[in-house]
Amino acid sequence: MLGDTTALVTGASQGIGRGIARTFGGYGASVVCAARSRDAIEETADMVAEAGGEAVAVETDVTDEDDVAAVVEATVDEFGGLDCLVNNAGIGGPVDPVHRVDADEFRYTQEVNVVGPFLCAKHAERHLRESDRGSVVNIGSIGGKRPYPNRLAYAASKMALIGMTRTLAYELGRDGVTVNTVLPGPIQGPRLEEVAAKQAEIADVERAEPVDLGTDDFALPDFLMDAAEVAEQVAYLASERGRHVTAQEIGVDAGGTWY
Repeated sequence: MLGDTTALVTGASQGIGRGIARTFGGYGASVVCAARSRDAIEETADMVAEAGGEAVAVETDVTDEDDVAAVVEATVDEFGGLDCLVNNAGIGGPVDPVHRVDADEFRYTQEVNVVGPFLCAKHAERHLRESDRGSVVNIGSIGGKRPYPNRLAYAASKMALIGMTRTLAYELGRDGVTVNTVLPGPIQGPRLEEVAAKQAEIADVERAEPVDLGTDDFALPDFLMDAAEVAEQVAYLASERGRHVTAQEIGVDAGGTWY
């Protein structure tokens, strides 16, 4: 499905990013694994190779424009082009009610979750336009389309990503480049546990639900999911099968969003 595809996946050191890189490898893609943790992205690159793809690891801070320019050029130098940009790098940001949120923490959340994808798109767009099947897949969150109590910085950043997606889809579409956002629901893993613990602390209870809203807000009773489910949707959007899907926000969220 992705046999002739070269993809740059940011935030590939763990979680969803690692899952996307492995899935792309399984479909035959060449993958550049980018993140700040050298050891972790080298592990991911090994997983991509084991799955059947080619991979290199490039240490990258997406908030640093020089780093971003360098990883894009490294992708093109290594594999001869760039077909798919997956903007997955992101942070959870502060977990606190608005009156406790530190302004610098709020700003830094936007720097990673919004400025990072912008810089990647800025430096990748020329190569994506030259591709026979260019695509950008931004990893958003249901927090960009529903209330996320005590997660103001994160929710604001993910809503911004939706606006970026729609505008990029319009700008790049004439050259056949598709741009979409995938909205994962709560993903099992350490970050979810950390957020749940903080929510519980704020609520002064023993245990909080992952988004502190309760299971009744999701269409499916089993509303926790695995990163691999998100990765499969990203792979579809990067493939020829998804060539007419663009400017969309697609939930992989057990019915956690309704519009």
